[in-house]
Amino acid sequence: MRAVLVVFTFALALLLYIDRVCISVAKSDITKDLGISDEAMGWVFAIFAFGYALGQLPAGTVIDKFGVRKVLTGIVAIWSLFTAMTGMAFNWLSLAVTQFFFGVGEAGAFPSIARSVFSWIPLKERGIATGINFSGSRLGAAFAYPLLAGLMVTLGWRYTFFLFGALGLIWALVWYLWFRDMPEQHPWVSEDEKEFIVANRQPQSSTQKKSELPMSKLFSSTNVWLTMWQYMSSNFIFYFCLMWFFPYLKKTYNLSYDQAGFLMMAPFLAGALGNYLSGFMVDFIYKRGNWTMSRRLPAILGFSFSVLALLMLPHQTTAVGAVAWLSLAIFGADMTLSPSWSFCIDIGKSKSGVVSSTMNMAGNLMAAISMVLFPVLLGKSGSPDIFFYIAALFNGLAIVSWVFMQPKKPLFVENI
Repeated sequence: MRAVLVVFTFALALLLYIDRVCISVAKSDITKDLGISDEAMGWVFAIFAFGYALGQLPAGTVIDKFGVRKVLTGIVAIWSLFTAMTGMAFNWLSLAVTQFFFGVGEAGAFPSIARSVFSWIPLKERGIATGINFSGSRLGAAFAYPLLAGLMVTLGWRYTFFLFGALGLIWALVWYLWFRDMPEQHPWVSEDEKEFIVANRQPQSSTQKKSELPMSKLFSSTNVWLTMWQYMSSNFIFYFCLMWFFPYLKKTYNLSYDQAGFLMMAPFLAGALGNYLSGFMVDFIYKRGNWTMSRRLPAILGFSFSVLALLMLPHQTTAVGAVAWLSLAIFGADMTLSPSWSFCIDIGKSKSGVVSSTMNMAGNLMAAISMVLFPVLLGKSGSPDIFFYIAALFNGLAIVSWVFMQPKKPLFVENI
């Protein structure tokens, strides 16, 4: 049944990123209908990221306190309602407000997935499960462009938002009916599988009083600050790809909408491949007895690919060249996701929701900065080169972070 859990969370990641990319694909229709400039839309993108970042820590705390089943059901229902409400926007302010709360609603999705992985997935399967989950987000982004373009021609942008809001509500209902916070509580999990999971997962607190994780302890941890920085570096370039690369590619290389949309699939498919590869590497190395290197090596290798690609991007003169090198950058950046989230579960244990939320909060604050910084640098210098060099520097510093990160050093000792 743990495979069914991964199918559920993969589908959620797929839906999450289709919902997220929806506004980027609809940008031209929205700006035309609501009379909004491209610069104002850039701030809408950033407001979503700020909402997503600010919702992380509260979401993680609530997840660890009340459990994944109830909280994730509510989270998906909330963001799905605001997805539908985006289709009702009538001016810039109404659009910005719905996107802010859409971001807040989405904030707990991946921390909830991380917490469910801690309870349901054995340590030696954690890497591939996390890699599969994040590949769903990349495949969602990759196929969102042609899918949403067709839907918006058929239904219009408003009804497209209504449709995906309804799909999210259906997922939330099915999840609540099927999932249980612990596999021991699930009537469909066989006794053999329960015994296997319990014997091979990290120890869980079995006492009445749960272990506490004060904020002072969280933010005094070197491990936490290092994982926050490396995730900020990864998100800096990924969110450029998610929100700005499409209009940059189309304008710089004089491409049609269809041409740019087709090319946009490549970086996200490369990201999915990076997730699968690093997930396999994490589990392969762990099973051979090296817990620390199972997290460290895939992440360092991924950031190294990303640095190389980002240094090459400014020298490209064709759209295919730019897409190829950005695809390598996203491949490398996404190789860091499985080790990053596995690391949060390693050191956070039963508080992995709040630890992963803290990392994700930092990453999405950097995403918001990235989405505002790119058009500013492009406008002032007339070239994106400075942005790419900054991204390469950040990714290089992330390699240094991973050298010092210690997955076998938990934030606290569980009461078991």
